[in-house]
Amino acid sequence: MTATLDDARSILEAGSKVLAEAVAAAREMTGGGKGIDEHQVITERVAYAATEAVAAHEVLSELENWKAEGNATPMREKTAIAAVGELMSNLRERLSASADDLGIGDDAIESAFTADVRAALRRTTAEAGLREIGAHVAETRGTNDWVLDEMHEQVRDQVREFATQEVMPIAEHIHRTDDLIPEELIQKMAELGFFGLSIPEEYGGVEMGNLAMILTTEELSRASLAAAGSLITRPEILAKALLGGGTEEQKKTWLPKLASGEIMAGISVTEPDIGSDVSGVRCRATRGTVDGIDGWLIDGAKAWCTFAGRADVLAVLLRTDPDLSKGAKGLSLFVVPKAASREHTFECKQPGGGRLVGKADATPGYRGMHSYTLNFENYFVPADHLVGGDKGEGRGFYLQMAGFAAGRLQTSGRGCGLAQAALEETAKYVVDRKQFDQPISEFQLTQFTLGKMAAQIAGARAITYAAARAFDEDERAAGPLAAQAKLLACDVAVSTTQMGQLMHGGWGYAEEYPISRYVVDATVLPIFEGVKPILELKVIGRAILAA
Repeated sequence: MTATLDDARSILEAGSKVLAEAVAAAREMTGGGKGIDEHQVITERVAYAATEAVAAHEVLSELENWKAEGNATPMREKTAIAAVGELMSNLRERLSASADDLGIGDDAIESAFTADVRAALRRTTAEAGLREIGAHVAETRGTNDWVLDEMHEQVRDQVREFATQEVMPIAEHIHRTDDLIPEELIQKMAELGFFGLSIPEEYGGVEMGNLAMILTTEELSRASLAAAGSLITRPEILAKALLGGGTEEQKKTWLPKLASGEIMAGISVTEPDIGSDVSGVRCRATRGTVDGIDGWLIDGAKAWCTFAGRADVLAVLLRTDPDLSKGAKGLSLFVVPKAASREHTFECKQPGGGRLVGKADATPGYRGMHSYTLNFENYFVPADHLVGGDKGEGRGFYLQMAGFAAGRLQTSGRGCGLAQAALEETAKYVVDRKQFDQPISEFQLTQFTLGKMAAQIAGARAITYAAARAFDEDERAAGPLAAQAKLLACDVAVSTTQMGQLMHGGWGYAEEYPISRYVVDATVLPIFEGVKPILELKVIGRAILAA
């Protein structure tokens, strides 16, 4: 029997009921989230289940809108229903495994997922339905035709055309040679306004909203995560910090240059011994004067600063209060100018003796941006480069976290784009590849796999677009939703690229085919902009358990 919209609604209702009991139990266990570290596994499972429930709700919301506007084709409806089925199957299994630890027992699971609901769940994830979706994916070569309004559809089409013509032809070369993004590509992206999508017009941006920014990121990442998709994230993070706490003079100075692409930015927070515990940053800035100019002298090491070589400025989180017991309250954010370099190693020397050295770290994927380890030695910045001026001293952590929320949102778009690339490349391959005298796209398991990939991407895309719209309404309130979108979309990118690689067989392991690049690029996504466990525990878990 074919799954229906009512089936999807009933399993979402059941999943939401179980989730509510699980959240209530976890909230009590953790004392309103205060004791998360004493219950990390439980918190992780509940946080992920909550993310799956939100994604399922957003998929159904999109489908309802399509139906109301006459855009719900049979295949769109089938894919949306399958997406809800996949998400609720995972939620049920996740919470069932924790039922005893949560103290809710099997009764909570079974009372929600009754025999009728379980039958509905089986229909939504049935082999025949997923195979039908997969056959359609093969026939259409996996093309993304997600319904958007006219303006956003134009944005997607324009960026898709640019990405196909300008980025795709150079993506493999950049990956295989570990080359840097060509200057011509950066210039073309700047001319199209890609760096100013979320910067207000009064500061030189185009301010089209966060959904337009996500669509741009997604289409660029579909062409290449490292050569284009991640390029607009760094100015986005710095711009959010400046808008959130910079002085008016700083906004007028830096935002137009970021929006126009005149300057490229890097973000420097992590240190060799400091990762997720950002409040423990030790790289320091001390007051000093050079050539009669008051400012700050920077000393210490930083790590994993993406695009630091080519960047003209770095947003650097530094300790301005030497008292480590002050934690996050002792940190400040600086805009640090430097000379741009296209080399894997660079050195910037100042007339007063300051020095900044950078070395790119070799990575299996995500090439083109390059992540650097940095070392500052008495590197001077004027006082007006402290974000927020004197009032910004000690506020760096909070400004940086606001920027990271925007980065997480954008990373969810990157995940969707990379997953979409894997779907399209796999669909093309299985149609062209013949085994046992027929295209492998005609085999049941191939179709089933393509169907699962499409359903997973639908869930990731729905929650990502919902987070973008929520950001337009209230960025602070939308922070946890952006984290959930990042969590799910990045995991979907990992799973779909790996499923696609298996569909390629032995050739999936060869650099000759883009799928191998997609696989290694995807593995970085759950790590940066908040590594997955920290995102689950300290951002999502804390938000839902403290509510």
